Amino acid sequence: MAPAAQSPTSERDRILILDFGSQYTQLIARRIREKNVYCEIHPGTLPLDTIRDWDSRGIVLSGGPSSVLDPNAPSVDPGIVDLGVPVLGICYGLQLLAHQLGGLVERADDREYGRALLKLECDDPLFRELEGGSERVVWMSHGDRVLRLPENFAVLGTSESSPFAAVRHAARPIWGVQFHPEVMHTEGGAQMLSNFVHNICRCTGSWTMETFIEEEVARIRARIGARRVICGLSGGVDSSVAAALVHRAVGDQLTCIFVDNGLLRQDERADVEALFGESLGMSLVTVDASQRFIAALAGTIDPEQKRRIIGRLFIEVFEEEARRIGDVDHLVQGTLYPDVIESVSVKGPSATIKTHHNVGGLPERMRLSLVEPLRELFKDEVREVGRRLRLPERAIGRHPFPGPGLAVRILGEVTEERLAVLRRADAAVRDEIDKAGLHDELWQAFAVLLPVQTVGVMGDERTYENAVAVRCVTSVDAMTADWARIPGDVLAAISSRIINEVKGVNRVVYDISSKPPATIEWE
Repeated sequence: MAPAAQSPTSERDRILILDFGSQYTQLIARRIREKNVYCEIHPGTLPLDTIRDWDSRGIVLSGGPSSVLDPNAPSVDPGIVDLGVPVLGICYGLQLLAHQLGGLVERADDREYGRALLKLECDDPLFRELEGGSERVVWMSHGDRVLRLPENFAVLGTSESSPFAAVRHAARPIWGVQFHPEVMHTEGGAQMLSNFVHNICRCTGSWTMETFIEEEVARIRARIGARRVICGLSGGVDSSVAAALVHRAVGDQLTCIFVDNGLLRQDERADVEALFGESLGMSLVTVDASQRFIAALAGTIDPEQKRRIIGRLFIEVFEEEARRIGDVDHLVQGTLYPDVIESVSVKGPSATIKTHHNVGGLPERMRLSLVEPLRELFKDEVREVGRRLRLPERAIGRHPFPGPGLAVRILGEVTEERLAVLRRADAAVRDEIDKAGLHDELWQAFAVLLPVQTVGVMGDERTYENAVAVRCVTSVDAMTADWARIPGDVLAAISSRIINEVKGVNRVVYDISSKPPATIEWE
């Protein structure tokens, strides 16, 4: 897949991030955007001419899981250091610069992972305005280490295991750090990145959600022209904001298609119809395809296969509705950047974790051309766009809901009976979370129906029924997440309601797994 298109405003300050597969690459982008500086992530193997034409104020080389000593390891054109723009190498990025510029990199006896103490040896623009003096905790994650620096490089900071934890070139604008300034565990890491983009790269910090909306509206109008466009609307934050943005651009040329696939939460259809058809006044068509989806999923257990089936059926329904409406060439989807990262290796050599139906689960041949106005945004940025577009808070503040719906919260085969059980259990979870005032503190809260039955006692009788897992997590962007420390009385209320109200369930467990290593959804 080709790299993302260059932004329409060529004068805008921006940073180019070259990705070598680190799980933290997207966090670099988030931290830079938090400073109102636009940035994009592209493969580390981007040709030098393309890098030059992209005309950024600075370049960041991400970390990555490979070793620069591996002949098949991803590399960057060493000519980037001759472009005259500042370069910051992070972890693998530092090792790659050292390796290509004449230094010496070796495999470490032990991988250094976790917290380390950085000792700054001298003053430098990269470390200006940091609180706490010359020592601070940083986050390491590397297996190789730099044994000797290239010529004309100087040491800025050291750690116990890394004598070259922070370095820079004496004459050229080239910096490197062995640690990860983008993760929250690195003290002052956000300030370091701010120093790089503002003080070193001289970015003004003029990119805001207002400028994004203005430019995206112009881009949508230019692409769609006078033709009609449909939006695959789920009622979630992503598709809702995408629909509102396209509606801002082309007005009544947009028709939203809400597909009742039978995999929705309790009262989902009624809520979406009330919000978009009545409150927001958008043209909304509801298609009841529940039997079609459930029949297609019969006997399917593998989660990836579930996603592919659902993705294919969604497109079939959308294309059928497009033919009925007429003069439709484009389909709007609320794809976000985390969807892309977890689905396909678009930007670099990052590993595929699972397929999202609106990214990796699409059929290879589609009649409709995708419009994904939010594809390069993170969830918090999308919520801000929604507020700027004056969407009601009940739409913006909703917890994320996966495109394949309850199908990936039912482990094993999806049937109408199992959907009914999960729907009621999930409603109890969300209701108790709302009653406890915890909704806004959580990223997601939901129930999962497990493919196991357990022995229980109800009414002095032995039971052998289903187990339900409750999953509540906190997160900023869904790329990492932690299990939520829900008060015991709230968990007790959830368990009591599920067991008493949902026929066929006699056991409730609470998921205390973080991401990584687990994902937020179970499938």
